Amino acid sequence: MVPDLLQHLDNVERASVPQPVSDPFKFRSAYKTDEELSELRRRKKGKSLEDYHKRQNSLIEDLLKTMEDHTNDARVEEEAARLPVKIAVWASLIANLSLCVLQMYAAISSLSLSLLATGIDSVFDIGSNVLLFWLHKKADALDMNKWPVGGARLETIGNIVYGFLMGSVNLVVIVESARTLITHNGTDDTNTLHVPSLIAVGAALGVKFLLFLYCFGYRNSSSQVRMLWEDHRNDLFINGFGLLMSAGGSKLRWYLDPMGAIIIAAGVIIAWSRTVYRQFCLLAGKSAPHDFIQLLIYKTMTFSDEIEKVDTVRAYHSGPDYYVEVDVVMDANTPLWKAHDVSQSLQDKIEVLPNVGRAFVHVDHEATHTPEHRKFM
Repeated sequence: MVPDLLQHLDNVERASVPQPVSDPFKFRSAYKTDEELSELRRRKKGKSLEDYHKRQNSLIEDLLKTMEDHTNDARVEEEAARLPVKIAVWASLIANLSLCVLQMYAAISSLSLSLLATGIDSVFDIGSNVLLFWLHKKADALDMNKWPVGGARLETIGNIVYGFLMGSVNLVVIVESARTLITHNGTDDTNTLHVPSLIAVGAALGVKFLLFLYCFGYRNSSSQVRMLWEDHRNDLFINGFGLLMSAGGSKLRWYLDPMGAIIIAAGVIIAWSRTVYRQFCLLAGKSAPHDFIQLLIYKTMTFSDEIEKVDTVRAYHSGPDYYVEVDVVMDANTPLWKAHDVSQSLQDKIEVLPNVGRAFVHVDHEATHTPEHRKFM
């Protein structure tokens, strides 16, 4: 009785530990060295060929890296980016608060519609920072009994709501600017030049440029920083163009100012419409990148000798994270405990991969059945 139990426990331990990473498909033979890449570059149209093999090298490196290495690398990157991400969030919040005061002063004192458009955008920058910060804290503090899948999608929902608000306010700016163009009956060819307002917006432009450069390096480390980076990028266009059109309305023709406001507001609406569309795709369950699915397939195939076939691998967004579904085939005579332990170990390994929210591993004894979770009329 005791030897049988010890043997069973030994089998469980072996089944729970994946086989060492090898190269059964000889991927290393396709890896291009730096010398080979340099040789490719010298050929006709060699740049595109070199870029292709660089992408293949990166894919091979990812495939041959152990799942533990993927997890550890992601953890190290997250730890390294923790302080810079916090700095980016707080610096953006403090800067946007200060610049909001400057830009609203510029808009009110100069009565410039172009500067009003930039001022409204600066007010919403504050709202964006506060909303993202609050949602990030809220997502971490959600009660798992009420929200079993966690709060990762809260930030996505917040981005969508914020995008609609931005669009609505800028639509009002477009209407007001169009009304000014239509009803203007003055004799002046230009507006009054208000130098302090232009200086204030110029200062805001410089600060936004510095924040843009800082967030650029960490945009892939956090969804918060990516949204802030996109916001600073948009503000560079908005503030720069608003400054030019306001000055143009004062020095060249009066109608340049309301026309500038219309263009700025329309640009903001278009930019945020694209952002909202991407966020909707995440909520709707858009597929994960092809390279990531290839990684999942390879890691599943090489995870254990007990896995005979990989039937189906799906990975799709549920907010910013991925949900993964894997269907594998084992021998029909595989003991239940072994099938469970292998699939559970595989599921645990997948769930700690970067950007994976949840994973589900299904075991079957054949691959001729109708695919799971499919509805046919």
